[in-house]
Amino acid sequence: MEPGNLTRVSEFLLLGLSEEPDLQPLLFGLFLFMYLVGVLGNLLMILAVSSDPHLHTPMYFFLSNLSFVDICFTSTTVPKMLLNIQTQSKVITYESCITQMFFFILFVVLDNFLLTVMAYDRFVAICYPLHYMTIMHPRLCGLLVLVSWIMCVLISLLHSLLVLGLSFCTDLEIPHFFCELNQVIQLACSDTVVIYMVMYFAAVLLEGGPLAGILYSYSKIVSSIHAMSSAQGKYKAFSTCASHLSVVSLFYLTSLGVYLSSAVTHSSQSSATASVMYTVVTPMLNPFIYSLRNKDIRRALERFFWVYTRTIILRLKKCP
Repeated sequence: MEPGNLTRVSEFLLLGLSEEPDLQPLLFGLFLFMYLVGVLGNLLMILAVSSDPHLHTPMYFFLSNLSFVDICFTSTTVPKMLLNIQTQSKVITYESCITQMFFFILFVVLDNFLLTVMAYDRFVAICYPLHYMTIMHPRLCGLLVLVSWIMCVLISLLHSLLVLGLSFCTDLEIPHFFCELNQVIQLACSDTVVIYMVMYFAAVLLEGGPLAGILYSYSKIVSSIHAMSSAQGKYKAFSTCASHLSVVSLFYLTSLGVYLSSAVTHSSQSSATASVMYTVVTPMLNPFIYSLRNKDIRRALERFFWVYTRTIILRLKKCP
């Protein structure tokens, strides 16, 4: 590429999901609704777990961390999209784009790691029930989450630093609603061989490793459940991991859908539309999956709302 075609980047243009003016109010309302529902649902999950002493167990500790990460995950992309629609501007500054990319990679990988840790937790609970509390002690749970955070920060930092070293051409339009790593790299005029090698190696390691861990955990869980003689015991054991299995399936199937969509259609617009599933819809559905399938969570939420409502009524009665 000739030097004349290079430019010092100060901003990118996010083209969004559609450039049709008539669709913008619909997209704004839809994404605002999904964002608020997702944040509120995950926030209620965190409050339910933290307010109920019966839920202070490893499984719910990891669940509350997943809910927090899901809030951060959607907050990385959706508010900027809503702001752009509202102001009718497609601009995102270079610094904001790199920052958004850093946090997006951080939280999507962290989601993956937490789902793997939760699979290990269910593996220990079902395969080694008598030693569960001994193995999954609070120090180990905290260490697993801390190590996941540190690894994800380092991985995200590596990708962001590699992007910072790229030079860009005059075409700075990103056919997406956020600064997606692959779309940004495609705008580069400098050599991208190294960053693509790092990307593919990281994708195999970070997707394949946790997926292998999850599959191994569930293969052992299925074997343990199959070996149980009691039908009631089998049902109880399966019900403890049904919600997690649903969330894992949703996460990986939507991620696979995005990959297949971009590979088959070769359309950036189709890929952007498909990515809505795992960036917005999945984090929104996670708290509903856990609350609908889990009696403990439902009871904790009912108790929380009862205490909260009673507190408000008492305060209103005290007011003159």
